[in-house]
Amino acid sequence: MGKGSLTAWPMQEEHTMAFDPTALPRSTSLPRAIWALGLTSLFMDISSEMIHGLLPLYITGTLGAGALAVGLIEGVAEATALIVKVFSGVVSDITGKRKLLALIGYGLAAITKPLFPLAQSLDLIIAARFIDRIGKGIRGAPRDALVADLAPKDRIGEAYGLRQALDTVGAFIGPLIAVAVMLSSFDNFKLVFWIAVIPAFLAVATLFFLVPEREAKNGEARKNPINRAAMAALPTPFWTVLGIGALLSLARVSDAFLVLRIADLGVQIAYAPLVLVAMNIIYALFAFPAGKLADRLSRPKLLGLGILTLVLADLVLAQASNLVWGGAGLMLWGLHMAMTQGLMATLIASHAPPDLRGTAFGLFNLASGVAMLIGNVVAGGLWDMAGPSATFLASGLMAAISILALPLLHRAP
Repeated sequence: MGKGSLTAWPMQEEHTMAFDPTALPRSTSLPRAIWALGLTSLFMDISSEMIHGLLPLYITGTLGAGALAVGLIEGVAEATALIVKVFSGVVSDITGKRKLLALIGYGLAAITKPLFPLAQSLDLIIAARFIDRIGKGIRGAPRDALVADLAPKDRIGEAYGLRQALDTVGAFIGPLIAVAVMLSSFDNFKLVFWIAVIPAFLAVATLFFLVPEREAKNGEARKNPINRAAMAALPTPFWTVLGIGALLSLARVSDAFLVLRIADLGVQIAYAPLVLVAMNIIYALFAFPAGKLADRLSRPKLLGLGILTLVLADLVLAQASNLVWGGAGLMLWGLHMAMTQGLMATLIASHAPPDLRGTAFGLFNLASGVAMLIGNVVAGGLWDMAGPSATFLASGLMAAISILALPLLHRAP
């Protein structure tokens, strides 16, 4: 993490960086474009988490809605983002314009941020969340494919780990800013939402000025990847990873439920965003090392350890009776995210042909999006009917079921 400063970027000839970002010897730092993609994610996550760390409490407190409403909003929003990725991934493979699509996605998310402080009812909150996630969906698959395009071939896991780590740094800086503003403004939700607009536009600027477009190879032909031949070109291990990812998405509830769980244990409203800070500090600290391990150790075994960590986190959060145990559950949740998120992206990139990476990420996220929608709606319903313990016990059970698919990944070439 300490090497992740702007000043540590490798110095190269300008023309070399512009036209061949992956041409770096193994001993140097990752290309500047990978760092820039990570910083783009960092700025957008600062903006998003400033809002999302308070949004569940704003919905249930200020607007008077229930946990089921939170589950529906989060499920639809996140599922929309993941489902849209399949289309943007396909388009990025057809056109080769991964950066352009990522810019459209980040730009759309940035211009929707002012809708949150302008909202006077749940309707506009839903609309803002929905449009914001469409932007996330448009940028997701092209950006993830661009990481693999620009990273050295023997350091793809490390590149995903670095991008995920920087993304997660933003995910805990954002809630810290939100807490500071809430305490100094006497719980002024809308002031926090307005300030969140600034880093969103910084993210767009970073991507526009510092990340090059993917360079097309000589003679590279573009075709529609949604056909039988293209689907057949995606190997069996890819479909196995897709299935495991869907099961994990079904098990992994939205961060909104983590905020509500800790609030249920007695945290004051102004300090609620610290829930995400605590989780994301662990996430950020371990994401990059986990990515490096994914280039060196058995990926199925690492994934199994990550899923077991999620099961343990669910059990702790289900039984927590005070903030100490609640905090322990959050730490385990963050560790699970660090161990699995970058690893899943690495597995997809490794098992997909380079010209189908955008489509592969899109299909993976389509399956995960549908599962996430179902999982969050069920989580909200269980919360309202049987309490938070039932929600997290159900999450842990589904995560445990996903472990049963790991032997298939072990047998994959």
